[in-house]
Amino acid sequence: MAQKTASPAAGNLFGDPFVQVTSAMQPCPAPRGPFITEEQARVQQHVRSQHGTSCHRVGRCRLPNSYLYDKEIIPRVQLYIREDGRFNDTSLWILGERRIVSIYGCVKSKEQAIELERAVTLVDDVMNVVPYVMVGTDGAPPYRVVGDTTPD
Repeated sequence: MAQKTASPAAGNLFGDPFVQVTSAMQPCPAPRGPFITEEQARVQQHVRSQHGTSCHRVGRCRLPNSYLYDKEIIPRVQLYIREDGRFNDTSLWILGERRIVSIYGCVKSKEQAIELERAVTLVDDVMNVVPYVMVGTDGAPPYRVVGDTTPD
């Protein structure tokens, strides 16, 4: 009898902070979030190490690795978006990776998406903002959704 081999683990293997911030636009397609296999994690480990430490090495970060900021940044971005008030009518998720904040979800207008990106850029320690948002809830989102198990 052939022995079954366990499929490799997949998901948010580096523990990058990924949270939902708002939920007013239903049914906004929920983003999958960070998703990699164990093999991809092994490959990315070296690159993440170099990217993380180069920020400190060149004097752009006070912490020795830029990934160390993310667990602080994402709760502050979440609070800022919620308290700002201009984005209460959206459905948004945010991901922190190397001081870069990626925003996923649905907004009411292109202008609101632009203002959202500008607002998040103002949060201390955020180096860059990458919006993956769609106007409205119809159509294909510009991100992978929950249930998509295709590795990045």
